[in-house]
Amino acid sequence: MTFSGALKLTDLNDFITPSQACIKPVEQVVDEDENLLPEAGAASTQIQIDSSGAYHEVTSTGTGNADSKGTKTKKLKKAEISLNDCLACSGCITSAESVLITMQSHEEVLNFLASNPPPPSSSHKVPVLSIAPQSLAALSVTLAGSSDAQYPSLRRILQRVRAFCTQELGFSKVYDTTFARHLTLLEHHREFLERKAAGDTALEEKLPMLSSACPGWVCYAEKTHAEMIPFMSRTKSPQQVMGTLVKSWLGKKWHKSPAEVYHVTVMPCYDKKLEASRKDFYDEIYSTRDVDCVLTTGELLLMMQEKGWDLSRPVPDEDNRVEEDDFPELISHPGTSSGSYLHSLIASIADSARQTNESKGPTTTLTTRTIRTSSDYEEYILTETATGRVLFKGAKCYGFKNLQNIVRKVGKEAGVQVGRGAASGRMTSTAARGRRKIASATGDVTDTPGETRGYDYVEVMACPSGCVNGGGQRLPKPSVPTTETRDEEGLVRDWTQDGVSMQGAGDGQVPTATTRWADKEWTNKVEAAYWHDYPTPPVSPPLTPRINALNDPSPPQPIVNGVRSVVGKTVVGHPPAAFLDSQQKAVLLAGTILRDLCGSTTDQASQSSLPLSWNDKLNGEGEAMRRKLFRTQFRAVESDVLGLTVQW
Repeated sequence: MTFSGALKLTDLNDFITPSQACIKPVEQVVDEDENLLPEAGAASTQIQIDSSGAYHEVTSTGTGNADSKGTKTKKLKKAEISLNDCLACSGCITSAESVLITMQSHEEVLNFLASNPPPPSSSHKVPVLSIAPQSLAALSVTLAGSSDAQYPSLRRILQRVRAFCTQELGFSKVYDTTFARHLTLLEHHREFLERKAAGDTALEEKLPMLSSACPGWVCYAEKTHAEMIPFMSRTKSPQQVMGTLVKSWLGKKWHKSPAEVYHVTVMPCYDKKLEASRKDFYDEIYSTRDVDCVLTTGELLLMMQEKGWDLSRPVPDEDNRVEEDDFPELISHPGTSSGSYLHSLIASIADSARQTNESKGPTTTLTTRTIRTSSDYEEYILTETATGRVLFKGAKCYGFKNLQNIVRKVGKEAGVQVGRGAASGRMTSTAARGRRKIASATGDVTDTPGETRGYDYVEVMACPSGCVNGGGQRLPKPSVPTTETRDEEGLVRDWTQDGVSMQGAGDGQVPTATTRWADKEWTNKVEAAYWHDYPTPPVSPPLTPRINALNDPSPPQPIVNGVRSVVGKTVVGHPPAAFLDSQQKAVLLAGTILRDLCGSTTDQASQSSLPLSWNDKLNGEGEAMRRKLFRTQFRAVESDVLGLTVQW
């Protein structure tokens, strides 16, 4: 199985390490009739590579098709690199997008749907598709036509995608992933409070907490900066939480086992294919993954083009607020288009401070600082307005260049030796003693006198500008002639001398895609389309609402959220009325899901007819189930490559 046709060479610009040999270039298959032990005095086997790049095993003695010199040559079978192999190897020249990805293409999805027996059959699987809001935004931009055109709303795009997937492809259900993101943010907040309560005594889960929803960052950290693993959040990403919801919760409602549901996600990133393939997300009991196949935005659009589906054509009732019965749709969260992990924590801590002081007005001030004039690296400091006491310090860090800087900064502040490879990362003798003092788990974190405060949290994404600029967002468009003299890697090229030409192009012109990865103009359009349905900045209720407050007819109290704030200014707002119903439904449904999936017969709270609050403490069995379903683990990946030499 080769790459999907939607993947272009121009997508592979996230170069990380110098070129190295892959640890699995060929596969040795021993025939049953061959002796496993060599004969005494037999010559050692050599591996030769011919001009075509094929590998040959050459021996000077032994039986077989030997030539006149007494040697035997056997062509070795080229190995197929699977996703799991990719996660286990640290010798790739770029991220996992450059290796052969099997079982993760739109052709695979079409083959499954074509071979899936009809519902009456016992072998029928319920096909479900979940799409990320960033993918919906990119699809919206493709229909805008120009910078002045109006972007179709995400709700319209979702309805059209739903119509295509159900009517043309045969999917039974189509959801967006914002409710899964809502659960991720709830669990993410709980994990942050747990780490604060544990303080510097924690051995495996430390502060500052680093987000882990980006699989490109996770893969990079596991291979080259294992010292960062104790700081990485264990909460599952929205994609994998959606897998839990579809296979474990909805499957049970439909009286289906996890293996009887086929779950496909549409994501803005190729690395999400790697994430879905991790062993942690494989159910050994039912022999199935939480997410069976991951498509990129470009692959979905390619499927539409192959089926002759016009995404610009409206579908019936697309403007009506008709949602799937199972989950609320397109839930807004304050902050960034990459998940709002940082800003959701800020909003929760600010609301906690307001409730503690029993104040109806703003009690906190959020200041921001751009690092090195790049909007991809920003610091946020939340302080108590009256006293100036620092409650929280965090950062937003996007792109590998900034990512490497943040790794060094976090390592220095935490007293961790930063190096390369899985063996690096031991704690130094000055390991962050006295760096911060933790008073409670409610947000009251104070600076140690006389010392500079380190980060409490960092939102990390591998792609510049975040998820709206994921590699999978590069939608297939026809190439156009250009006189560009540099190739995709920025090297000056003489196209005529290199023999590169394009039909219909003039002298010196070559085919170049109309958009490129990390194109700022394109990214800005997708960002604008992402927030099309929401106010700017969007606001939402606190992540720790009281269930009783949902029945209070009075307007909600103002909350602080620091999106696009300026130094010394506090942003205050109310949840928009148009989105309040979805927010309330999300809060109630989250409690219901927690009760259904994690409640036990020995847990009195879970037996109540009222839904649980997500922050409710369960018994030991319930908490263990919660961690199993909504958290994961990371591990260092040892390198088998020494320089350019493969260690067998």
